Amino acid sequence: MKNYGKTAVLLAFMGGLLVLIGGAFGQGGLYIGLVLGFVMVGGSYWFSDKLAIASARGRAVTREDAPQYYEIMDDLCRRADLPMPRLYIAPSDQPNAFATGRNPHHAAVCVNQGLLQLMTWDEVRGVLAHELTHVRNRDILTGSVAAAIGMTITFVARMAMWGAMFAGGGNSRDRDANPIALLAMAILAPIAAMIIQMAISRSREFQADAGAARLIGSGEPLAQALAKLDVYAGRIPSTVDPNQASNYIINPLKGRKVQFGNLFSTHPPTEERIRRLREGSWA
Repeated sequence: MKNYGKTAVLLAFMGGLLVLIGGAFGQGGLYIGLVLGFVMVGGSYWFSDKLAIASARGRAVTREDAPQYYEIMDDLCRRADLPMPRLYIAPSDQPNAFATGRNPHHAAVCVNQGLLQLMTWDEVRGVLAHELTHVRNRDILTGSVAAAIGMTITFVARMAMWGAMFAGGGNSRDRDANPIALLAMAILAPIAAMIIQMAISRSREFQADAGAARLIGSGEPLAQALAKLDVYAGRIPSTVDPNQASNYIINPLKGRKVQFGNLFSTHPPTEERIRRLREGSWA
């Protein structure tokens, strides 16, 4: 219920922000913002998982396509008494993974090709147990919606920037447009998108780590995986949209320079996660 409450707040925030941005273009823009607000709020709830998979360029796989990947997830789902999520593989060389969807019955897990190539199957099992715990805890709805909202706000901010560049000219068709307000929106909206992602508590990663360890009976496979994932994230660049980065088990942008990236990181220190797993605090 707590995650559903967070999601409702996020959706309401996005709807209100789109109306506010639309209002900066005058009365006509206000109505457009209202319509966009309804469309984007609904779309973020129903299609945020598809947006996340498309952003990662994930490809759906079956048991025949990736038998070991499928069998590990099938075993974990039986242990957790959860339905089998849709499985995807993204073409990225960086080892990483994320879960997305509205609920356990509409969930998807996507792993990067690099995860299957650079990790042992025991380590992959730890990573998949972590992602499945996110599904069981219903973290995926909040994370998916927050990412979709961030992408929407970033897009609107870019549009507002272009609007600000032309609104003040003599050929402006809309005298109600306020170029200063538009410019302010263009500057503040990306920051707002990052603040929205701060709604995703860092504690959820610790909880998912603990749940994964309990699910497989040991914290060591995930601890070993996290240690490797953290190193590879710094060495192998990723093209992940910054708004989607919070959904991954390890920050995929560690090796990239992203504005405000460290300030608004949603991932707790990897060393602390490993320490907790190895000290058995999850038991």
